[in-house]
Parts: sequence; structure tokens; C-alpha cells
Amino acid sequence: MQALEGVAKLQNPERHPCYDELAHEVFARMHVAVAPKCNINCNYCNIKYDCVSESRPGVVSRVLSPEEAYAKVQDTLRVLPQLTVVGIAGPGDPLANPVQTFETFRLLSREMPDLQLCLSTNGLKLPDYVEEIVEYGIQHVTVTMNAVDPAVGGQIYHSIYYRGKAYRGEAGAEILISRQLEGIRAVAALGIKVKVNSVLIPGINDEHLAEVSRVVKEAGGSSHNIMPLIISPGSRFERDGRQAPDPELTLRVQEESARVMPVMRHCRQCRADAVGLLGEDRGGDVLSGLPVYTLEERENELQRLDNKLQLRRDRRQYAAPGSGGVRIAVATRGGGRVNLHFGHAEEFLVYEVEGEAARLLGVRKIQAYCNGTAACAGEDEGAGILKETIELLRDCQILLCAGIGTVPQEVLRKADIMAVVTKDEIESSLVKYGRLLSYFSPGAVPK
Repeated sequence: MQALEGVAKLQNPERHPCYDELAHEVFARMHVAVAPKCNINCNYCNIKYDCVSESRPGVVSRVLSPEEAYAKVQDTLRVLPQLTVVGIAGPGDPLANPVQTFETFRLLSREMPDLQLCLSTNGLKLPDYVEEIVEYGIQHVTVTMNAVDPAVGGQIYHSIYYRGKAYRGEAGAEILISRQLEGIRAVAALGIKVKVNSVLIPGINDEHLAEVSRVVKEAGGSSHNIMPLIISPGSRFERDGRQAPDPELTLRVQEESARVMPVMRHCRQCRADAVGLLGEDRGGDVLSGLPVYTLEERENELQRLDNKLQLRRDRRQYAAPGSGGVRIAVATRGGGRVNLHFGHAEEFLVYEVEGEAARLLGVRKIQAYCNGTAACAGEDEGAGILKETIELLRDCQILLCAGIGTVPQEVLRKADIMAVVTKDEIESSLVKYGRLLSYFSPGAVPK
């Protein structure tokens, strides 16, 4: 425990964007892709190694060596002072690649002890590496756990590879679930925060995830992240014609689990090489040419962000679940502001607002309606994307964005969604425009 306690003194857990809803607006994370191999085969997954345009777990542009990953973190830290967390999440499973994974963590923990280190795993080999997790000061572990019943898990996992042997269907799921719970109990008992990720798969585990929450909480888990299924090209579920859950189902399942334990609402289902704030990717050449910060300047910037966040925490009021308040969608690229044009948005944050109080319901992803400052989607393609966006936001009364064209604004109006252009802070805008809507008759939106 000495290594873990020593590192903890240098770190601020309130700076972790995945474990704190407010922190994700100002603090950045970085995933280093050093783990190519995986030891389970999920029916929803298709690992790809050369895709710069797709955003989902298992996707990377290039797998790095530990030394390359360490150098990349160093370079990123110089130009991205708000970076507080570095994690390993694939593109395979980190613990199926223990040499690369722990060598990377060794380099980072030795040279950058103020960074928080994260490990994201399917959990099959988690019990085998508890000592290493403690040794390198890894304080946050995420376990992807989609079921606690082998009969349910057998429909999700095609096979697992454990101790030199392949197990399929329910037999494999039973071993995986047992190992996941053993690992969660072991690391949680040492004071390590454990978040469980679950992929919501309609018709398979949608009625089961509240039970996952209950079992995970008993094992020592701190939060549950329920993510809508992404149909990965080439996956078994794509061939089977499986569909992603609609927002209403996702929200219902999240609400059921939230009665058991805290539920993460702001997950972006990041790539295995994501860099920047949640909801943005500043990898590749995006960071080149930015000003370089000294250590003192970085510390000052982190302190400024800490103070900003504390002020927001002090004044934030949370709406009660099921309050029946106004639902507001927000187009944002992060930073706690409405700062994204409707046509460039690939996701919307959806809030429920009642009086001065608001709560985040979740993140809804969509293909961008417009793909550039001048060149937008073709007429037929754009109409299809716009229709899909309207369907995605059909339960919202207001949309906040930094800009919007005449055509989509009119289409939104006909769908009883009022588009408001603003570049203010999200928090104040939610209250302001939620109050504005209350001036009209209940359920009405101005035409």
C-alpha cells in the first residue's frame, strides 16, 4: 500500500474527467494505445488499428511502444496543461499485454507522479495483476462488465481465452464474470476506485443492468457507466442486425441503475488513442504548433481550473430525477460553454432543467450535419442526417448552439424544438432559457 499512498498525495481525484461530471468540462485525459492483443471475443466488437475518422473503443491510428507512449505523453503535457489523467484502454485488453502495459505505467509513475493513471480492462486477468496496479500507483480501474448472469453473458461474448484454452458461450461468460468480480473486490479493498462500464444491448441485457449495478456495488464498485451499443462494422451484432438503443431506453435503464449506485452520464465511448477534453480528440497533428508551458505555468493553470471548478460546485443545483423539467440539448466542444455550430455537432449533451436546478441526462451521438465551414453534406445525405438528429432530440424543447442555418432551424421549429444561438456558459444558459420556456403555456414552444 505504500506506493499507492505515496502517489495519492500528489494527485487530485477531483481532476479526473471520467469520474467527475463537472471535471470533464475543464480537465483533459489521454489514452496511450500500447495493448494490441485481446483475450475475449465480444459480439459487438471489431478491433481496428488504422481508422482516424471513427470514434469508439477499440479504434486507434497506431499502436505505440511503451517508450513511444511515454514520449508522447511528455510532448502532450507541454502544450496541454489541463491534462491530468493518462490511461491505457486498448485497442485490445491492457492485461492481455502486461509487459507493454506495466512498462508504460512504470515510466509514467516514475517521471510524472502528479498524473493520475487509469487502467481499463475486461477483467479476465485483473486478479492476476493487483500487485502491479498498486506498485505503479494506478488509482482508477475500469472494468467492462456487461452481465452477472452467464445466460445473459453467453449472448454477448462469443469466446474467451483463459489459461491456454478457449471457452465459448455461457461457459466462457461464467469464467469471465467470476474473474471480474474477484478482481473488482481485490482492487476495491485496497482503496482503488472501480468504475464498471456496461454496453446496453436491447433485447439482451437491457432488463439486466440494474442487477449488474447491485452486484458491482456489493463488490466495491464506485460507479456504473451504461453505454448505448455502437454497431461496429464487421461485428457479429452487425451481421445479426442488432440495433442501438433509442435514447428513451438508455435513459430508463440508467435511471434504474442510478437507484442502486452513481451512474456516469457524460461518457463519450472514447477511442483507445483519444487526447483532450471528453468530447474532443486533439491527437495527431492537432497539438503541433501550440505554445509550450513551463512546469510553473502548468501548475498555475491547474490551480486556476481547480478554483473555477470549485466555484461551479458551490453554486450548482441538481434537479431531482423525474422532475418533469425542461429538456435542453447543448452543442459544445467542451470548456463548459455553448461553443459549437449545430451543423458541426457529432454529439449533444441533454439536460433536464427545473427552475435554478439542472442535471445531465446523457450524451447523444449523431453524424455531423455539416462536414466543414463551407462544404456541407449533400442535399439527400444532409436531409437524412438532419432527420436522424431530430429523432434523436425529439424529447427536447430547446437546443442551444453557437450557430445554425435557416433550414435546420426551421425543421427543428416544426418538430417543436426551439433553437437558441448563444456562446455563453452552459450552466447559466440552461437556467436562462429554461426559465424563458416557462413563460409559455406548458408543453408549448414558440412558433
